[in-house]
Amino acid sequence: MGVTFVKSIIGWLHKGAEGVAAAMLAAMFLTFVLQIFSRYVLVSPFGWTLELCLTLWIWIIFWGNAFVVRDADHVTFDLIYLSVGPGMRRIFALVISASIAIGLALSLYPTWDYIDFLKIKKSATLGIRLNLIFSVYAIFIVAVAAAHFIKFFQVLRHGAPEDRHLPELAQTVESSE
Repeated sequence: MGVTFVKSIIGWLHKGAEGVAAAMLAAMFLTFVLQIFSRYVLVSPFGWTLELCLTLWIWIIFWGNAFVVRDADHVTFDLIYLSVGPGMRRIFALVISASIAIGLALSLYPTWDYIDFLKIKKSATLGIRLNLIFSVYAIFIVAVAAAHFIKFFQVLRHGAPEDRHLPELAQTVESSE
Protein backbone atom coordinates (compact mmCIF):
# COMPACT_ATOMS: atom_id res chain seq x y z
CA MET A 1 0.00 0.00 0.00
CA GLY A 2 1.30 3.39 -0.95
CA VAL A 3 1.41 6.36 1.36
CA THR A 4 -0.99 8.25 -0.92
CA PHE A 5 -3.52 5.42 -0.70
CA VAL A 6 -3.32 5.31 3.12
CA LYS A 7 -3.64 9.10 3.23
CA SER A 8 -6.74 9.01 1.02
CA ILE A 9 -8.34 6.26 3.15
CA ILE A 10 -7.64 8.24 6.34
CA GLY A 11 -9.11 11.36 4.73
CA TRP A 12 -12.19 9.46 3.54
CA LEU A 13 -12.75 7.94 6.99
CA HIS A 14 -12.32 11.34 8.66
CA LYS A 15 -14.83 12.96 6.29
CA GLY A 16 -17.26 10.11 6.95
CA ALA A 17 -16.89 10.53 10.70
CA GLU A 18 -17.44 14.28 10.33
CA GLY A 19 -20.56 13.53 8.29
CA VAL A 20 -21.93 11.23 10.98
CA ALA A 21 -21.23 13.85 13.67
CA ALA A 22 -22.86 16.57 11.56
CA ALA A 23 -25.93 14.39 10.96
CA MET A 24 -26.27 13.72 14.69
CA LEU A 25 -25.89 17.43 15.44
CA ALA A 26 -28.53 18.29 12.84
CA ALA A 27 -30.89 15.65 14.26
CA MET A 28 -30.34 17.04 17.75
CA PHE A 29 -31.02 20.60 16.58
CA LEU A 30 -34.21 19.59 14.75
CA THR A 31 -35.38 17.62 17.78
CA PHE A 32 -34.70 20.64 19.97
CA VAL A 33 -36.68 22.91 17.64
CA LEU A 34 -39.52 20.38 17.64
CA GLN A 35 -39.39 20.37 21.45
CA ILE A 36 -39.75 24.17 21.55
CA PHE A 37 -42.57 24.07 18.98
CA SER A 38 -44.51 21.40 20.89
CA ARG A 39 -44.08 23.19 24.20
CA TYR A 40 -44.90 26.76 23.18
CA VAL A 41 -47.05 26.44 20.07
CA LEU A 42 -48.92 23.19 20.64
CA VAL A 43 -48.82 23.70 24.45
CA SER A 44 -48.34 19.95 24.71
CA PRO A 45 -44.64 19.08 25.06
CA PHE A 46 -43.35 15.82 23.67
CA GLY A 47 -41.54 13.83 26.35
CA TRP A 48 -39.33 11.91 23.97
CA THR A 49 -37.57 14.97 22.52
CA LEU A 50 -35.54 15.62 25.65
CA GLU A 51 -34.40 12.02 25.85
CA LEU A 52 -33.44 11.97 22.17
CA CYS A 53 -31.46 15.21 22.57
CA LEU A 54 -29.59 13.77 25.55
CA THR A 55 -28.85 10.52 23.74
CA LEU A 56 -27.62 12.35 20.66
CA TRP A 57 -25.47 14.62 22.85
CA ILE A 58 -23.75 11.58 24.40
CA TRP A 59 -23.07 10.17 20.94
CA ILE A 60 -21.85 13.50 19.53
CA ILE A 61 -19.39 14.00 22.38
CA PHE A 62 -17.79 10.55 22.29
CA TRP A 63 -18.01 10.05 18.52
CA GLY A 64 -16.57 13.49 17.88
CA ASN A 65 -13.71 13.06 20.33
CA ALA A 66 -12.91 9.60 18.99
CA PHE A 67 -12.95 10.40 15.27
CA VAL A 68 -13.28 14.12 14.51
CA VAL A 69 -11.38 16.27 17.03
CA ARG A 70 -7.64 16.36 16.35
CA ASP A 71 -4.99 16.36 19.07
CA ALA A 72 -3.98 19.87 18.01
CA ASP A 73 -7.52 21.04 18.86
CA HIS A 74 -7.23 19.97 22.50
CA VAL A 75 -5.98 22.27 25.20
CA THR A 76 -2.57 21.12 26.39
CA PHE A 77 -0.29 22.25 29.16
CA ASP A 78 3.04 21.85 27.46
CA LEU A 79 5.26 24.33 29.27
CA ILE A 80 7.61 21.60 30.52
CA TYR A 81 7.47 19.70 27.22
CA LEU A 82 8.51 22.75 25.21
CA SER A 83 11.30 23.64 27.65
CA VAL A 84 13.25 20.37 27.24
CA GLY A 85 15.34 19.01 24.41
CA PRO A 86 14.31 16.60 21.66
CA GLY A 87 15.44 13.47 23.56
CA MET A 88 13.33 14.28 26.59
CA ARG A 89 10.41 15.29 24.36
CA ARG A 90 10.57 11.87 22.77
CA ILE A 91 10.44 10.23 26.19
CA PHE A 92 7.52 12.44 27.22
CA ALA A 93 5.62 11.65 24.00
CA LEU A 94 6.25 7.91 24.40
CA VAL A 95 5.14 7.91 28.04
CA ILE A 96 2.03 9.96 27.26
CA SER A 97 0.99 7.80 24.31
CA ALA A 98 1.69 4.54 26.11
CA SER A 99 -0.09 5.67 29.28
CA ILE A 100 -3.24 6.71 27.44
CA ALA A 101 -3.29 3.61 25.23
CA ILE A 102 -2.63 1.15 28.04
CA GLY A 103 -4.98 2.89 30.49
CA LEU A 104 -7.84 2.88 28.00
CA ALA A 105 -7.10 -0.68 26.89
CA LEU A 106 -7.17 -1.88 30.50
CA SER A 107 -10.47 -0.11 31.10
CA LEU A 108 -12.15 -1.69 28.07
CA TYR A 109 -13.19 -5.01 29.63
CA PRO A 110 -14.77 -3.58 32.81
CA THR A 111 -16.41 -0.86 30.75
CA TRP A 112 -17.81 -3.36 28.27
CA ASP A 113 -18.96 -5.58 31.14
CA TYR A 114 -21.00 -2.69 32.56
CA ILE A 115 -22.33 -1.66 29.13
CA ASP A 116 -23.38 -5.26 28.55
CA PHE A 117 -25.13 -5.27 31.94
CA LEU A 118 -27.16 -2.25 30.80
CA LYS A 119 -28.95 -4.38 28.19
CA ILE A 120 -31.53 -5.22 30.86
CA LYS A 121 -32.54 -1.55 31.19
CA LYS A 122 -34.32 0.71 28.72
CA SER A 123 -34.58 4.47 28.44
CA ALA A 124 -37.65 6.02 30.02
CA THR A 125 -39.60 7.34 27.04
CA LEU A 126 -38.04 5.94 23.87
CA GLY A 127 -37.50 2.44 25.22
CA ILE A 128 -34.00 2.15 23.76
CA ARG A 129 -31.79 -0.38 25.55
CA LEU A 130 -29.19 1.52 27.56
CA ASN A 131 -26.36 -0.69 26.31
CA LEU A 132 -27.00 0.69 22.81
CA ILE A 133 -26.98 4.26 24.07
CA PHE A 134 -23.72 3.87 26.01
CA SER A 135 -21.95 1.58 23.52
CA VAL A 136 -20.44 4.70 21.95
CA TYR A 137 -18.15 4.93 24.98
CA ALA A 138 -16.65 1.53 24.13
CA ILE A 139 -16.17 2.72 20.54
CA PHE A 140 -14.45 5.82 21.95
CA ILE A 141 -12.11 3.71 24.11
CA VAL A 142 -11.10 1.44 21.22
CA ALA A 143 -10.56 4.33 18.78
CA VAL A 144 -8.54 6.51 21.15
CA ALA A 145 -6.46 3.60 22.47
CA ALA A 146 -5.68 2.49 18.90
CA ALA A 147 -4.76 6.05 17.90
CA HIS A 148 -2.34 6.34 20.82
CA PHE A 149 -0.78 2.94 20.11
CA ILE A 150 -0.17 4.16 16.55
CA LYS A 151 1.22 7.46 17.85
CA PHE A 152 3.55 5.58 20.19
CA PHE A 153 5.11 3.78 17.22
CA GLN A 154 5.19 6.99 15.17
CA VAL A 155 7.23 8.67 17.90
CA LEU A 156 9.56 5.66 18.04
CA ARG A 157 10.03 5.83 14.27
CA HIS A 158 10.04 9.57 13.58
CA GLY A 159 10.79 11.19 16.93
CA ALA A 160 8.65 13.64 18.85
CA PRO A 161 7.28 16.78 17.23
CA GLU A 162 8.76 20.09 18.27
CA ASP A 163 5.54 22.00 18.92
CA ARG A 164 3.28 19.51 20.71
CA HIS A 165 3.59 16.22 22.57
CA LEU A 166 1.66 13.96 20.17
CA PRO A 167 2.05 13.85 16.38
CA GLU A 168 -0.93 14.01 14.05
CA LEU A 169 -1.45 10.84 12.04
CA ALA A 170 -1.86 12.71 8.73
CA GLN A 171 1.31 14.77 9.28
CA THR A 172 3.35 11.66 10.00
CA VAL A 173 2.03 9.97 6.86
CA GLU A 174 2.92 13.08 4.83
CA SER A 175 6.46 13.17 6.23
CA SER A 176 6.95 9.51 5.23
CA GLU A 177 6.59 10.32 1.52
